[in-house]
Amino acid sequence: MSEKRILAINPGSTSTKIAVYEGTKNVFLKTLRHSADELKPFSNIAGQFQFRKEIIMSELKNAGIEVESIGIIVGRGGLVKPIPSGVYEVNDALVNDLIHPVLGEHASNLGGLIALDIAKTISGARAFIADPVVVDELQDVARVSGQPEMPRLSIFHALNQKAIARTHARSLNRKYDELNLIVAHLGGGISVGAHLRGKVVDVNNALDGEGPFSPERSGTLPAGLLAKICFSGKVTLEEVKKMITGQGGLVAHLQTNSAYDVEMSARNGDEKAKLIQDAMAYQVGKEIGSLATVLKGQVDGILLTGGIAHNSELVNYIKEMVSFIAPVTVYPGEDEMEALAMNGLMIMRGEVKPLVYV
Repeated sequence: MSEKRILAINPGSTSTKIAVYEGTKNVFLKTLRHSADELKPFSNIAGQFQFRKEIIMSELKNAGIEVESIGIIVGRGGLVKPIPSGVYEVNDALVNDLIHPVLGEHASNLGGLIALDIAKTISGARAFIADPVVVDELQDVARVSGQPEMPRLSIFHALNQKAIARTHARSLNRKYDELNLIVAHLGGGISVGAHLRGKVVDVNNALDGEGPFSPERSGTLPAGLLAKICFSGKVTLEEVKKMITGQGGLVAHLQTNSAYDVEMSARNGDEKAKLIQDAMAYQVGKEIGSLATVLKGQVDGILLTGGIAHNSELVNYIKEMVSFIAPVTVYPGEDEMEALAMNGLMIMRGEVKPLVYV
């Protein structure tokens, strides 16, 4: 083995994905599922750090992966300051903002922290993050809301949306920055982005109550009703925040964060499960239609990706709504692990220089 291995770590709201690469070859890939019951004891995301790290180390040991063979560890980025797209070495400033996130909690905050903690145990290993969820390419007009104190923020599945968009461009023998695309990431959170010639100029804040609801997130809520709940005296700020992220969407309606379980229930005749699944698909289609206007109708393709894109019934529901806009291509699952690893490989081979987070 001429090069050290690369470990990619991708903590999501309901899973932790890990992968080991030798160059461009994937030699180990595992998705570690976390049920709502397993995560319930933790009062916040930061509290899950040791739980998730221990599972990762156990899985590597069980797979016979020698940690000393790893030279680069790339974690998914978190809710740090809005930054340009790229690869960042984990430094003190980044650690501080991952532990005390300036834009709120998300499982991706753990990526860089776990990467650094593991790297410290390996001689010569380095830890990075790549294309965090706060990559910001919004056009200025998209930032303005109806309240100056509440600007719209760019928080989305930047890593996977970018990777899938580039994969699609290659399939057409085109360059990513030559195309106008709408990419919908359908996972524990749902983000739908308008990609205007290589820049995500508009996207819903997939974490903090905007856009379609998802397995754990409320998406956009009726503002008046939300205000009444906030001032009812029956709920705390933390409880409201959990309603929006963590206990919204499928969890609120059906008491599960498993989109697969909802899919199976719907297929087996559960009318409520079917209605909620259809409503989630409906909101995705509606969001895609909205972003078609952002691109002024000049849409080269609509891409559906993420774990929920394996659900053919949900995908067909969305296709029926939006196929008149542009061809719909489905990339089920995520390309995030390869994207993380390839960013690490470019660093290892000196093809790109890491950016400094300040």
